[in-house]
Amino acid sequence: MGYIVTPKFDETRTDIVQSIIFNSKEKLIKFCQGIQMGSPIDSFVTPVPSPMAGYDNEVIMAGGTFVDGATIELSCDGPIREPYVAYLQGGLTFEYGKIGVLKAIQYMMN
Repeated sequence: MGYIVTPKFDETRTDIVQSIIFNSKEKLIKFCQGIQMGSPIDSFVTPVPSPMAGYDNEVIMAGGTFVDGATIELSCDGPIREPYVAYLQGGLTFEYGKIGVLKAIQYMMN
């Protein structure tokens, strides 16, 4: 889709986190909300940017996981500041992660 991501598909992975630069506050928020919609638990919840201790900017956090707080299952968050980077991690299976990302892209594009 043309977004800058780290690591790229052909780079060596050293972590489970995938960063995506959106360069748009609205797209970052919509992508995180879409990840929540594609999650197996709490898909009806809509995350919104909020103040968070330890951060200078509001942060949006999405994660609808089977185990409370288990962000490795599938989560996405990002600070509401330029360049508007989302940090996506997890996916219990390829299919589970793919569904979440496709849902997020669909929601972001609408």
